[in-house]
Amino acid sequence: VLAEDGYSGVELRITPVRTEIIIRATRAREVVGDKARRILELTSLVQKRFGFSPDTVELYAERVEHKGLCAMAQAESLRYKLLKGLAVRRAAYGVLRHIMESGAKGCEVIVSGKLRAQRAKSMKFKDGYIISTGQPAQTFVSSATRSVQLRQGVLGIKVKIMHPHDPEGRLGPTTVMPDTITVKEPSPELEFSK
Repeated sequence: VLAEDGYSGVELRITPVRTEIIIRATRAREVVGDKARRILELTSLVQKRFGFSPDTVELYAERVEHKGLCAMAQAESLRYKLLKGLAVRRAAYGVLRHIMESGAKGCEVIVSGKLRAQRAKSMKFKDGYIISTGQPAQTFVSSATRSVQLRQGVLGIKVKIMHPHDPEGRLGPTTVMPDTITVKEPSPELEFSK
């Protein structure tokens, strides 16, 4: 339902009084709808589906600030490009370029399935620097997986984005990469004798 609006995750806040569901999307205005009609429809759908009593669940829409650094949003974008009939290589490189222009350290896009022939294969597109193991991979890399149904079969889409270090924590994690080397200025009182 929300894929067209750049859906990129959901956050739940459960309190004893009510449950708050925050929907993250690149186009939050479309999620809300004109005169908040769509968000009210979604609220009633959630109430019916999960058996909430009225006025105990509230839905909010939040706009994703940096959609170029959101793996979910980029996977959805690639999915839509492929559904529109764009060539796999062109669509993947477009997404890759957008991610790198948004300030990511590195990214990887994998599209697998029946790409052209009957035989399934996977295409990997990489740019920049990406880490794949250890704790830094969990801290710095965000990934998303989507599938797209085409005429010849199902294609799988994987998007991995390596976030940059950001002291404010807006673009990426506040922690520094463990292998980062900082060169300090020598203190003036330490004079080396020859």
